[in-house]
Amino acid sequence: MYRPALTAAFLFALIGVITGAMGAHALRPHLTDELLASYETAVKYQFYHSFALAIAGILHQAFPSAWIRRATWAFLGGILLFSGSIYCLVYLKATASVGLGGLGILTPIGGLFFIAGWLFLLLGIRRKA
Repeated sequence: MYRPALTAAFLFALIGVITGAMGAHALRPHLTDELLASYETAVKYQFYHSFALAIAGILHQAFPSAWIRRATWAFLGGILLFSGSIYCLVYLKATASVGLGGLGILTPIGGLFFIAGWLFLLLGIRRKA
């Protein structure tokens, strides 16, 4: 098993439970429906890719390869960029803070990291490197 992937998986799942509960209870009265939907998307993708990290950690035992390790780092980057940028954008919009600037570009870059992670997992089970 690949311990860094499993550690990250469980840590991001834990944070996902906390952020999900916070959104459902503490933030709901303070966010518009649009902002709440964005927040829920961030939580959802964080959870999906927490599971992907766990899968990578387990697959590494059967298919020990650099591709599986790359998938781990791609999923980590994807969670931080995709979900992290949405959390930041929701906060900035909800508090009417100025300076959204180029933060929104991080979301699709995070999405590309997710795509790369899945591709790397596929490559990891197809060949050993």
